[in-house]
Amino acid sequence: MGNSEEWDNQAEHTRQIIEELINDGSDLRALYMIEHHFSACEADVLKIAAASAFQLGYEVTDTEELKLEDGSVILCFDAIRETTLDAELIDVQVVQLSNMANKCNVNYDGWGTYYQDPNGEIDDEIEWFGDDGKRH
Repeated sequence: MGNSEEWDNQAEHTRQIIEELINDGSDLRALYMIEHHFSACEADVLKIAAASAFQLGYEVTDTEELKLEDGSVILCFDAIRETTLDAELIDVQVVQLSNMANKCNVNYDGWGTYYQDPNGEIDDEIEWFGDDGKRH
């Protein structure tokens, strides 16, 4: 992370996401797919970052194009790891992947996960909990 204020903001976001999941009754015993988001304008640097995340033991999604509100296009991928909903474990992932992103000159855009039904039922409308701590 670039500075302590950035780290404090990210740690606060992590706790907000977890709190929102708890408030909605998500299963705290479940394993969660934590999806860390990365973006860049150049495909070459993003490929290097994806390879680095893979070497760190994360599952890496295919690169996708994302059109921004201003009409510009960026490239992005997710690095995924299954873990319990433990803020300290996720903090370690955030620091590790933020440092990797800085070295690779790509953007670390936070993380998100999905609601886990404590009854094990699959919901057709899965709720996404993103970096802003809100349902999407």
